[in-house]
Amino acid sequence: MPTDRVGAVILCAGRSTRMGGVDKSLAALARQPLMLHSLRAFEASPLIHEVVLVASQTNLAEAERLRQAEGLAKVSAVRLGGERRQDSVRLGLAALGACEWVLVHDGARPLVTQRLIADALDAAQATGAAVPAVRPKDTLKEVDGAGEVAATLDRERLAAVQTPQAFRRSLLERAHAEASGDATDDAAMVERLGARVRVYEGDYANIKVTTPDDLAVAEALLARRGAPA
Repeated sequence: MPTDRVGAVILCAGRSTRMGGVDKSLAALARQPLMLHSLRAFEASPLIHEVVLVASQTNLAEAERLRQAEGLAKVSAVRLGGERRQDSVRLGLAALGACEWVLVHDGARPLVTQRLIADALDAAQATGAAVPAVRPKDTLKEVDGAGEVAATLDRERLAAVQTPQAFRRSLLERAHAEASGDATDDAAMVERLGARVRVYEGDYANIKVTTPDDLAVAEALLARRGAPA
């Protein structure tokens, strides 16, 4: 398998249950479909050789149209996602050509930067797996079943994890093959193997669009970067 090739799986197969009936991947952000922002970032990266876009039934046709209309040469395939996030990643991996490294990114994080893509690959060299994270800004408390505070957590030992997450492909495929139960991200499955996962510095602007309010925040952040409103 080529050791210098890097593939990416971009996930746009979520249900968008908190977007008021709108598929967030198709929601307008700076007058462009939200998914297009992540696709363009990976297309522009000289480190990425191939991209597989995993879409939902709702946005599958539009995802394919965008691939062709926008000239996204690195997007080799658009695939229908699965029931769970991890199923969608597995389907994306299966469609990806030969490569040594894989980045998995949530298409709902449209403000991914070239720095995050590069740092993901750099950090993964040491252990075979790396995730971006930021320190929580708020005080975090553990709450019990009665709705009362059970403990105040130490923010210095906590991190809010983002994507893109980078993995040696063989490690990620093994994690998916041996996975039992649900996982909120790919790093969790790799952790279950006993493998070490390196944490690299994320970006507070690398938000995940989940609600209409998140979309408004992303619009403001893009405007601050100089993108057209």
